[in-house]
Amino acid sequence: MLSFADIDQKSGSPRAIHSDSLIHDNIVIPSTALPQVRTTESESPQRAEKNQPKLVQKVKATSVGNVLKNTSIAIGKSSILNLLNCIRMAVHHSLEVADRTLDDDGRLRRTGTLWSCTAHIVTAVIGAGVLSLAWSTAQLGWIAGPVSLLCFAIITYISAFLLSDCYRSPDSIEGTRNYSYMDAVRVNLGTKRMWACGLLQYLTMYGTDIAYVITTATCMRAIAKSNCYHREGHNAQCHYGSSFYMLLFGIIQIVMSLIPDLHNMEWLSVVAAIMSISYSSTGLGLGFAKVIENGRIAGGIAGVPAAKFEKRLWKALEALGDIAFAYPYSLVLLEIQDTLKSPPPENQTMKRASMVAIFITTFFYFCCGCFGYAAFGDGTPGNLLTGIVKGEGFFEPFWVVDFANVCIIIHLVGGYQMFSQPIFAAAERWFSSTNPNSRFVNKFYTFRLPLMPAIQMNLFRLCFRTVYVISTTGIAMVFPYFNSVLGVLGALSFWPLAIYFPVEMYFVQKKIGAWTRKWVILKIFSLVCFLVTVLSFIGSFETLISAKLS
Repeated sequence: MLSFADIDQKSGSPRAIHSDSLIHDNIVIPSTALPQVRTTESESPQRAEKNQPKLVQKVKATSVGNVLKNTSIAIGKSSILNLLNCIRMAVHHSLEVADRTLDDDGRLRRTGTLWSCTAHIVTAVIGAGVLSLAWSTAQLGWIAGPVSLLCFAIITYISAFLLSDCYRSPDSIEGTRNYSYMDAVRVNLGTKRMWACGLLQYLTMYGTDIAYVITTATCMRAIAKSNCYHREGHNAQCHYGSSFYMLLFGIIQIVMSLIPDLHNMEWLSVVAAIMSISYSSTGLGLGFAKVIENGRIAGGIAGVPAAKFEKRLWKALEALGDIAFAYPYSLVLLEIQDTLKSPPPENQTMKRASMVAIFITTFFYFCCGCFGYAAFGDGTPGNLLTGIVKGEGFFEPFWVVDFANVCIIIHLVGGYQMFSQPIFAAAERWFSSTNPNSRFVNKFYTFRLPLMPAIQMNLFRLCFRTVYVISTTGIAMVFPYFNSVLGVLGALSFWPLAIYFPVEMYFVQKKIGAWTRKWVILKIFSLVCFLVTVLSFIGSFETLISAKLS
């Protein structure tokens, strides 16, 4: 239902009132009782806008008595009707002006389209996880590997389909907007499950930052080894540890954490997205070139052989965890959907954009995973672009390998902040609300660094963010295992965040009763995904512990 604005007497700002009546203090005047005011077509919007302040001045008071006292309209036989006509014209004009700049929730009008939404999804999905897909395909073989990639693509689309209908509640087209994943869970499932969802979200973000520390250090080592092998030959003894590079990345992130919030790092997000596409494309190109060079397709139907069945099983389950880490984008789906303009309804645009984006992503993943496995067969490295660290993967052209790894490093410098800033913001809001009088938490100081704008910082922010970076760096140094860490993270977040919450919210949103056909199908779907998640977690965790103990 439309609403239009009255003018607040104290602030002079618009005040929302019901569209079916004009309310002044305790007097309610139905709009149906007012004469209909029509404007001529010849009257231009510029002229109406020019006259609008005079009308607002005359109706600035909040009661009919005050309006009659303070306006210059002469009181005559039809003065009340004339005054109300003026009020109605001013209010309708204010509505027309506001309607051009604001959405139904009072925020600036959203301008996102199908293609901008598709671009956001592709950027969010394609990341460091793509580099592990060749290894995952190798562990599963030429049949199970591509089938798993396709199945996870279908599951991801179903998840996006269900979750996109939860952007508005209770109606998916005209209901109230839910601006984030946690908002949707709170509205549909209650506060307790919202807290569980938030815990899993922040835990996933924290774990992703650990994975980014590991990946960045491995890329730095790969660059050093690539240059060494190019100078000394492929049989040279080029040894570089990872701890130094992890500490170096940690120091960089402590400085980067001085950025106040996400609103001040849009440029970093753009650079990170460009780098993501660059290194993924480079890996795809190198894999294709290697297949052409070999003149054959390596690998087998059953995947990489193993001496013991249980070891092969753990590796296969870990591979499923890596694929689960690479695909879903449920954490950011509603935030992306909140950028879309309407009409058409946001959920319809999101469903179409998800289909296009998942098709593009799946094609990309198939190419990287399959060409990587076809190029190296049973010797496929865990990270397609850093296998040189273990004497595997690509050695030449060394400058292309270096370029790809530099792109990864730049991307993960920005990616680390994208996942850590929401945690920083949540912690700072909580401590500020619980300690409103603490100077340690709320006293801000201005810092000026060379070639950078002034930064507002307080002691709590500096200490908390520094400790956060140190903790992620420390854990990465203890468990520097790329594939196992990705598998644990993928298994930990896949079922609850990509399957369980979207399915349960969809039941509430669409009022689906228990034991109906749709309820049974979605429950079976959720159960199967839960079993896959549990098995993937067991396999990834076992491999992680085994690697540490060995």
